[in-house]
Amino acid sequence: MEGLIERYKTAAKNHGFRWDTFGEQGPYPLFSLTKRSAGIKPRIYLSSGIHGDEPAPPLTLLHLLESGFFRDQATWFICPLLNPQGLILGTRESPAKADLNRAFKEVIEPETRAHVAWLSRQPNFHLTFCVHEDWEAKGFYLYELNPHNKPSLAETMLQAARNHGPIDHSPVIDGREAHLGIIRPDTNPENRELWPESIYLLARHHSGIHYTLETASAFELTQRVETMADVISAATHAFKRVRA
Repeated sequence: MEGLIERYKTAAKNHGFRWDTFGEQGPYPLFSLTKRSAGIKPRIYLSSGIHGDEPAPPLTLLHLLESGFFRDQATWFICPLLNPQGLILGTRESPAKADLNRAFKEVIEPETRAHVAWLSRQPNFHLTFCVHEDWEAKGFYLYELNPHNKPSLAETMLQAARNHGPIDHSPVIDGREAHLGIIRPDTNPENRELWPESIYLLARHHSGIHYTLETASAFELTQRVETMADVISAATHAFKRVRA
């Protein structure tokens, strides 16, 4: 874990990001990376690592950071390792056995409290990505929360994912109705007993349009990272075009 965090620190410094520690989990920091671009640019937020048994997402964001992807096309906000001890242990939950991605309604977990406090200090985001993987999935799929009917980026992302592997076309994924790899759930937060990060972002006006990205854990790690990196790249470039 120390090696992964040091790579993030080095890459952040090399590519003009500000590093902030907003909390801790055991001996490891909970940290954010921010990079503000001159002019009127979209504010884009990305998170990963909230489930420790999903290693591809934090490696994806590190790959994008080290490759210089996060340039001046946007102002960037990144929280890449939200459950570092879970990643070491290979467990979905935190060391306290909490699913941190179901802990955003009644904010009692210390990691979530620290994360929410950091989010409360940020401006509203125009676009957000929560990056995940799913051990039950048959291929890539995504959730779209788009209550204001902004131009969808879903098909653009699915097309990018198809270059690396299949799309999960199951009619029901994770207990929710899906259509050709897209889940568009109820966007009313009050209809949710538990809030994942995505619903918190929606409820607290942090996101104009939100995506949760899921790749299949059954595929090779390199394939998962490359898939997610290309999906995020395609989406951000498309978002810039539709906002122009």
